[in-house]
Amino acid sequence: MTKKPDGSWDKSKLPSRHVTEGPSRAPHRSYYYAMGLGTREINQPFVGVASCWNEAAPCNTALMRQAHAVSEGVKAAGATPREFCTITVTDGIAMGHEGMKSSLVSREVIADSVELTIRGHSYDALVGVAGCDKSLPGMMMAMLRLNVPSVFLYGGSILPGRWQGKDVTVVDVFEGVGMYSAGRMSLDDLCDLEQHACPGDGACGGQFTANTMACVSEAIGLALPLSAALPAPYESRDQYARASGEAVVRLIERNIRPRDICTRKAFENAAVVVAATGGSTNGGLHLPAMAHECGVEFTLRDMAEIFTRTPYLADLKPGGRFVAKDMGEAGGMPVLLKTLLEGGFIHGDCMTVTGKTMAENLADVKWRDDQVVIRPVSNPLSPTGGVVGLWGSLAPDGAIVKVAGMTSHRAHRGPARVFDGEEACFAAVEAGDYKDGEVLVIRYEGPRGGPGMREMLSTTAALSGQGRGDKVALITDGRFSGGTRGLCVGHVGPEAQDGGPIGLIENGDIIAIDADAGTIELEVDPIVLAQRRKHWAPRQIDFGSGALWKFAQGVGPAYLGAVTHPGFKGERKVYADI
Repeated sequence: MTKKPDGSWDKSKLPSRHVTEGPSRAPHRSYYYAMGLGTREINQPFVGVASCWNEAAPCNTALMRQAHAVSEGVKAAGATPREFCTITVTDGIAMGHEGMKSSLVSREVIADSVELTIRGHSYDALVGVAGCDKSLPGMMMAMLRLNVPSVFLYGGSILPGRWQGKDVTVVDVFEGVGMYSAGRMSLDDLCDLEQHACPGDGACGGQFTANTMACVSEAIGLALPLSAALPAPYESRDQYARASGEAVVRLIERNIRPRDICTRKAFENAAVVVAATGGSTNGGLHLPAMAHECGVEFTLRDMAEIFTRTPYLADLKPGGRFVAKDMGEAGGMPVLLKTLLEGGFIHGDCMTVTGKTMAENLADVKWRDDQVVIRPVSNPLSPTGGVVGLWGSLAPDGAIVKVAGMTSHRAHRGPARVFDGEEACFAAVEAGDYKDGEVLVIRYEGPRGGPGMREMLSTTAALSGQGRGDKVALITDGRFSGGTRGLCVGHVGPEAQDGGPIGLIENGDIIAIDADAGTIELEVDPIVLAQRRKHWAPRQIDFGSGALWKFAQGVGPAYLGAVTHPGFKGERKVYADI
């Protein structure tokens, strides 16, 4: 797929030849002339520039500007950009009500819609610009599925809010709801906080899901070095957007594709970064889903083994002190990756979208002694990662918990208090209707049973805001936000709807959780559980049609990524080779 001696492109193996080459494609070319393209542009490779721009939330409002800058880079490098948008569901808006059932489903819709747009119009390459939680993995899943030359670009984080002399994020507002319900914050203060927490464009500023997956995009090699660092409002981000457009054209020339980049070693690098940054537990869901697209065997168990041997290095909220802006100013992912590489924790021989290996990208990166956000591997915040996998009689398929910043309450044993759905638990917490020492169980919130595997930030933040987050544990077959704090165990599998042990728990059953040992046990005699199972039946979900019904029919277990199609194993041909 190299250029001809005269500088023109040989499109004989590019997908766009199906819509631009030969007399039979005259009708197709007429559409491009109608949009102002000339013969030269039509004869160049077509690069899909997909963004998740919308006005649903500030995570996405700066994406159109950056997509336009990507297009400038594509043009400057001698290819033809074709911009389009896809959906997002923004968790901060969807949180705490039925809207959250749509969040994980949107990841699949994003991947599917990008795939269909690229397939339908025979584009040759893809630059994906994403800002909010599920849009990042959704966009990268599409890249791995299509396997056309691709570059990912994070839209950037929000700047920290400032309230009463300290930096704040949206999680402080969620926790403020709990403080208000416990009489620890006035209504006037809560209303004042909500007006100052989110000052403008960008995704949530802590090491929540968006920033976790942005770090993953660099660690796995799909994004340019340092491209995740700058906050969304900074127009200097546009330089990275233009560079991403130029980079994807070089990838077309060299025929470097996402599956050349995202090898097993690259996924291991990504898991290391989730642990080293104290990232979101959702990383344990999204990395297996991405691996599913490209034939890499990478489950929650694989990730957990990496977590146990990875030092926790980045002092980021919610467990730490700093936000994404601070990490960027400390040198961002290149500085973190450099110390991890020198410590032997990541593979340096993985290819990246620069056309160079990870080690080559990091060759000139120097450690910064003038910053305190990122620790060297010789002086970690803790010797093991900020995320832990759990297995045991309550979770034979595994579960996950974020321990970043937790120096105590890493183990808990107590009686169960069972809730079928988040709303009932949140109402009890808001009313203070629970006891210290209990294990709050939220079930029938899994991928199939929810359906949609909701996040539980409203409930966990209320517990923290009441000052009782370290007095109870919370477990669910649903998910937790990356902003969650406390001993909160998610992704418990098998889920209740599939007959997992979590569906058999009764009030008062003793549950033991040990994050250091990696165990989660239901202390009920197996004979008793067998008797309960005889009287158990799956619940009828509330959705008999539409997108949520379709998702529930096909979704798989959380430890494999909660995916909805056979992926690489079912693949008969790759789009990039049509």
